[in-house]
Amino acid sequence: MKTAILGAGVSGMALARTMIERGFDASDVHLFEAGPVVGGLCRSKTVDGYTYDVTGGHILFSKDAGVMQWMKDCAGGDDAFVKRDRNTKIRFGDRWVHYPFENGIGDLPDDVNFECLRGYVDAWHRRKMDGSEAPADFKSWIHWRFGEGIARHFMDPYNEKIWKRPLEDITSGWVAGRVPDAPIDDVLRASIGIRTEGYVHQAIFYYPKKGGFQAITDGIGGTLTDRVRLNTPVESVVRHGEGWRVNGEDFDRVVNTIPMNELPGIVDGIPGDVADCMRGLAFNNITCFLLALDRAEHPNLSWVYFPHHEQGPANRITYMSNYSPGNAPEGKTSFLCEVTSPGGRPFAGKELEDDVVDGMVYAGLVSRDEILFTDRTDTKYAYIVYDHHLDERRRVSIEWCEQNGIHPLGRFGHYDYFNSDQCVIASRALAEKLLEHARTG
Repeated sequence: MKTAILGAGVSGMALARTMIERGFDASDVHLFEAGPVVGGLCRSKTVDGYTYDVTGGHILFSKDAGVMQWMKDCAGGDDAFVKRDRNTKIRFGDRWVHYPFENGIGDLPDDVNFECLRGYVDAWHRRKMDGSEAPADFKSWIHWRFGEGIARHFMDPYNEKIWKRPLEDITSGWVAGRVPDAPIDDVLRASIGIRTEGYVHQAIFYYPKKGGFQAITDGIGGTLTDRVRLNTPVESVVRHGEGWRVNGEDFDRVVNTIPMNELPGIVDGIPGDVADCMRGLAFNNITCFLLALDRAEHPNLSWVYFPHHEQGPANRITYMSNYSPGNAPEGKTSFLCEVTSPGGRPFAGKELEDDVVDGMVYAGLVSRDEILFTDRTDTKYAYIVYDHHLDERRRVSIEWCEQNGIHPLGRFGHYDYFNSDQCVIASRALAEKLLEHARTG
């Protein structure tokens, strides 16, 4: 069964590698990659000895220990990784606030602490009294779940920074399992200075010693070098008998990991209503800035959230040189600043970099004379936006693909908000499905 895999990111390569490991003929597995390197959203970049991840700071963690070990083994094994304790903060004025915010309100000024606590208790009491269900839109959900104080001081401004649209336009469904749910006793303790840990998920993570997060995707692709066609964008996918022709070459089946938004311009015969659903799937771009610093050390932090407008356009920074000493030259350090923008719109110009640096200086994280240089990477597809049309548009899009012999896979190929380990899990599951299909005919 000759298989075309569209895209050589973590999903496409994990699928190809698992297929071959499970007995598929390697000569029947072909990956089409538009870029000059593999990795997709998990790529990294090194400039003058400074390494950063080009779509935001990635970490290796998984609830599936087997998958996490497989990813490590692909990239050189345990000895090729640094083990880190997650230390995450929120920058609130000149204060470091424990994350998640509701477990750190004791770090706030007294009046803000009181406002946030009162709002949290009021919201909790209302839910207990009226038994209300979670509102459907994200804005209402924030106020229903956290109360007015936390909404005003953190959740509203921070999420508006990320999503770049009214929060009423986003569904609350995506937060299940992603936003910590602090018991009220923990919030009461936090308010009076008793430290509570509301988010133990990813408390320990791993990161490659060298090469950035791309060391993992390079490792996964290490046995696939003769199966990946670099600099080969998919230009046409045309039905041919029981199979497909990809760029004029016959294949028995196709697996798609490239953004589903792009399929109407590539795949022949997609009905108009389905094409509209695919094109209408909402997403955000990301622009990442490396700040190379002439500084020997900085606080032992993993990443920091910036909720307020005066802190500049970056919503999060990652202390890349804290992830691994191999991410910066000896005696130097680095930040990675993330800025989102609405999908489909042009990226901002040089003024965005100026605004980011101004914001970091204002927040007290860096002085201008410490910055040796900056580097910028723009990425079109970064975040899935859970607007109120997503579920229906995704359903229509996936059903058409599956009914026509195209297997959707990956964050944007299937439109699931998957981290890298979840992409591997889904890829391995699809490999088993394809193996079973090959056995049964």
